[in-house]
Amino acid sequence: MSDTLRDQLLGLGFKPAPKPERKPERKPDPRPAGKHTGKPSHAKPAHARPAAGQGKPKPQRTREEIDLAKAYAIRAQKEKDERIEAERLKQEEARKRREAKAQLAVLLKDKAQNDPAAEFVRHFDYGGKIKRVYVTEAQLKALNAGELGVVQMDGRYQLVDAALLAQAEAIFAPAVALKVDPNAPADADPYADPQYQVPDDLVW
Repeated sequence: MSDTLRDQLLGLGFKPAPKPERKPERKPDPRPAGKHTGKPSHAKPAHARPAAGQGKPKPQRTREEIDLAKAYAIRAQKEKDERIEAERLKQEEARKRREAKAQLAVLLKDKAQNDPAAEFVRHFDYGGKIKRVYVTEAQLKALNAGELGVVQMDGRYQLVDAALLAQAEAIFAPAVALKVDPNAPADADPYADPQYQVPDDLVW
């Protein structure tokens, strides 16, 4: 039998054993060891300095400094709240004054008893200044008896009866310019005397 054992095995269906792959031989690096290759190195050199601010620890604030800072913050917030509240009250007061003046204007509409032909001058103290209103002789007596009063509205002084004066005072008291108490001593209001006349050309 001339066939070799290998040929007989191949004839029976056996496959030849695969040949092992040959790895390419690695050529030695011609560059000397220790030379820089040009590629960036991720390793930090031993002599590298730490970044600014990282080397020194931050100074810790003392308890006293922290408490003082909190006290300043609380005081600043309190002062801010007080300013806001004061402004709110101021605006609220202005709103109430506007509403009161509007109600007073409605109340006094066409009810003033000022007489264009009045010849007597009745002086009175209002807002720290001497003011005056022209009245008739009968109105002067009624004013001094408390039967009439004077209300200031839009810079004008209006004569009104005692009942209307009381209503005006309830709505907006600062508008009442002259309210005579008939039971008050005579010297309480020096301008109540009908004989007390101040020349019109006198500057007050």
